[in-house]
Amino acid sequence: MDARLLEQLFDSVPDIAFFIKDASGCYQVVNHTLVERNGLASKQDLIGKRPRDVCPGELGVVPSEQDAQVLRSGQPILDRLELHWRRPNRPCWCLTTKLPIRDANSRVIGLIGISRDVRAPDPVDDIPVGVSRALAWLEANFGNTVSPASLAKRAGISAPRFARLVQRIFSLTPTQLITKTRLAAASRLLRETDRTVADVAVECGYYDHSAFTRAFRQATGVTPKNYRTSQSA
Repeated sequence: MDARLLEQLFDSVPDIAFFIKDASGCYQVVNHTLVERNGLASKQDLIGKRPRDVCPGELGVVPSEQDAQVLRSGQPILDRLELHWRRPNRPCWCLTTKLPIRDANSRVIGLIGISRDVRAPDPVDDIPVGVSRALAWLEANFGNTVSPASLAKRAGISAPRFARLVQRIFSLTPTQLITKTRLAAASRLLRETDRTVADVAVECGYYDHSAFTRAFRQATGVTPKNYRTSQSA
């Protein structure tokens, strides 16, 4: 699909920032929301720049480092909870997704992504920064033994409050979020590697092969083996 058509589409969505970046992490296509979020006058003020060039401190450094990670590893970032910049000096919570763009030879040549506002009636301070850190840990350690209680402990809040925040942000229970994170990783490994289904199951925290197959089929409608076959067809 033409990038400019996507740009026009996302220009009409006020609560989603849209962007396409090149292999060096510089903006190539952006929508009006991203421009406004950074307090800039026009799209040209973003084109050719990285987030750290236009956002202060960690709010600019973190997304630039994320871009480098996606471009280097080719692995996507899906629904990551994080603080973003919003003019004039107000942070806001967003869910960010970034996908690698590949050429005909499967080389990563850029990335495309969105960052959508978390719609919550409470002020930004009601979501502790520890929550995003706990969820980032889950994203990187989904194969480890993890429970809602352990994530709440990492977030530095009580388990009931953690559950309420996860439900508000993702419309999922903490247990569902853990499962979603693991199965998203499993689907990527099944598509992009030749590891056995059993190895993928273990890597994603499932030590019972049949339990992994049941969970995967419940989420996708097919078994892991059939999913891999359909993706390679």
